[in-house]
Amino acid sequence: MKIKHILLVGGAVIASVMGLSSCSNPDREMSTDTQTNDLLSEKRPNVVIFYVDDLGYGDISSYGMTAIETPNVDALADEGIKFTDAHSTAATCTPSRYSMLTGQYAFRSNAAILPGDAPLIIDHTKPTLPKMFQRAGYTTGVVGKWHLGLGDGFVDWNKDVKPGPIELGFDYSFLMPATGDRVPTVFLENHNVVNLDPNDPITVSYEKRIGHRPVGTESPETLKQTADLQHSATVVNGISRIGWMAGGKSAEWVDEDIPLVFTDKAISFIQENKDQPFMLYFPFHDIHVPRVPNKMFAGKSGMGPRGDAILQMDWMTGRIVDELKKQGLYDNTLIVFSSDNGPVMDDGYNDQAEELRGDHDPAGGFKGGKYSAYEAGTRVPMIVTYPNGLIQNGESDALLSHIDFYASFAELIGATLEKGAASDSVNVLPALLDSRASARQEMLEESFTLALRNGDWKYIEPFNGQTPDWLVNKTAIANGLQTSAQLFDLSKDKFEQHNVAEQHPELVTKFQARLNAIKK
Repeated sequence: MKIKHILLVGGAVIASVMGLSSCSNPDREMSTDTQTNDLLSEKRPNVVIFYVDDLGYGDISSYGMTAIETPNVDALADEGIKFTDAHSTAATCTPSRYSMLTGQYAFRSNAAILPGDAPLIIDHTKPTLPKMFQRAGYTTGVVGKWHLGLGDGFVDWNKDVKPGPIELGFDYSFLMPATGDRVPTVFLENHNVVNLDPNDPITVSYEKRIGHRPVGTESPETLKQTADLQHSATVVNGISRIGWMAGGKSAEWVDEDIPLVFTDKAISFIQENKDQPFMLYFPFHDIHVPRVPNKMFAGKSGMGPRGDAILQMDWMTGRIVDELKKQGLYDNTLIVFSSDNGPVMDDGYNDQAEELRGDHDPAGGFKGGKYSAYEAGTRVPMIVTYPNGLIQNGESDALLSHIDFYASFAELIGATLEKGAASDSVNVLPALLDSRASARQEMLEESFTLALRNGDWKYIEPFNGQTPDWLVNKTAIANGLQTSAQLFDLSKDKFEQHNVAEQHPELVTKFQARLNAIKK
């Protein structure tokens, strides 16, 4: 490996190299200029991760959305690096979040979409991304949607709920425990349910009906949106959910207020930690279902609740970035804006997302969407902004995965990875700081099967399992689950229209062997 020169970033020594280990492209070398040392801050940077839920590649205006505008996110793209081939680790939310926080592929722990009462899916005795920041002297916080499980198998919501984010390395957490469409519909601050009345304890069941709240199948007149059978159990705030909940009336959230509550909590975290380095993980609930936007945005997009939720998400982003600027922190904060998986229109609620989208393509032309093995399952918008540390802004076609945040941020802040930590994460920090730098040559994509990117080649291994009935019913999404191998040359066919597996049997054999090796 040939070293060009050394850069000082946040107190860490980073080698600018002709290639990044075995995953680099030797034809694209990282470049710098004589002003590098002036641009990079010696003070350790803060890190803020905006993680939107179900936002597609084409869902913001800097990536091609024309029906509405997202000026706050676009401002980050203008000042930072806009990535065109960045990927969530998986095509669904729990696995992608698991991988980002552990640096390990989700399939290694059978991580999958979780029910609302699932135990914590990450082993809290093992290294994690927030623990790595803590060891480096950072204060860590998470505000938003969790959906990684809580507790050790049975949660008593009326007592301390743990293990959870605190045990994983977050100093502060304010959470939606699972998702907006699952009970319990309450906020959890650190270990405790917010505003819980001990005389009205909460009970949750995913097996049988409990409590006296109406359910969607019996009381449609109470609903703001009708829903499919899966989402038609306990009704809270006019929205029927997955699962049943009894008690906890005083702790119930109001869906329309969720964006205000989350944003205010994130701002408070920034204000309280402005004098020390911090890492804030901000996983949005938007634009996941149920889409119930605040009155500031309801009806404003012309695209129904999904479009309104995109406007709401942009406003939330802007408020938090404005607070960083107000506190004088923006220039020394590395901001990542991205999504946990690709888009989905109809995901259980009748909010007219499909009917009102017009000509808008949330996947930006790519095939598939959430749940899919095709590119739109994991290819998502991703922007990195870091005024004091960015070498070259602009557009980057570097191939990278969110699983690489772990190793890359360790390099950024000068932290040493513990033995066994982030085993699947690759240090792509040069690409996060320079739009001209390369990243991976090879990358895994998870859905209900596995796919492998190798440069411009995309291989999807055969699927021999049982496709879930609910996924089959999502007829608008090409899920990519086929019993024979699929191979695409994205340099000629980026929208995956022509399977060339039969024309290249040697590549099918090669890539399947590589997948098998990764799975060991």
